[in-house]
Amino acid sequence: MFLVHLIQQHARYTSLQSKEVTCVNPELTEKCLREEIHKDVLVTGEYEVSEQPNAKTNLKITDSSGHTLYSKEDASKGKFAFTTEDYDMFEVCFESKSPLGTGGVPDLLVNLDMKHGVEAKNYEEIAKVEKLKPLEIELRRLEDLSESIVNDFAYMKKREEEMRDTNESTNTRVLYFSIFSMCCLIGLATWQVFYLRRFFKAKKLIE
Repeated sequence: MFLVHLIQQHARYTSLQSKEVTCVNPELTEKCLREEIHKDVLVTGEYEVSEQPNAKTNLKITDSSGHTLYSKEDASKGKFAFTTEDYDMFEVCFESKSPLGTGGVPDLLVNLDMKHGVEAKNYEEIAKVEKLKPLEIELRRLEDLSESIVNDFAYMKKREEEMRDTNESTNTRVLYFSIFSMCCLIGLATWQVFYLRRFFKAKKLIE
């Protein structure tokens, strides 16, 4: 669960892990927050923007490729939800604007409550639909939480294997390059010896 307060939005990036953010640059009017989320994860959010005269706030959520997952103009209050298709970096951007001739953008307070994974699921609704008892729904929640932890460890293991393979590949390439460089140096030194020997013989400096 994330609670983020944005005051005087600007274009610097802040992680969604932050509990409270205070911005002090009134000249720029966009605030983006970033979060890395795993594949096939449900993400939900609820936001509310303080009302100010002559001000409008637009909300846009995109992935690292620039694909828009959610967009709303004049986003004063609402909810959003989406499921990630792949492990990626996601951005939640609030942009404040004012009509031409109305002066600058006033300070705005944006409350963003964002959840993903197990926290995003509405277990009360699941219990009603599937007619589960309190103990059963708690077991379901623990099962989902355990699965989430297992997936996190699996991803970390995969990343570790990828990094190890990259290091081994880099070490192998460095070794081959070192051997190639050594062979080139030996070949060049041998050529210089024979060349100088022929040169000195031509000048009759040696027999």
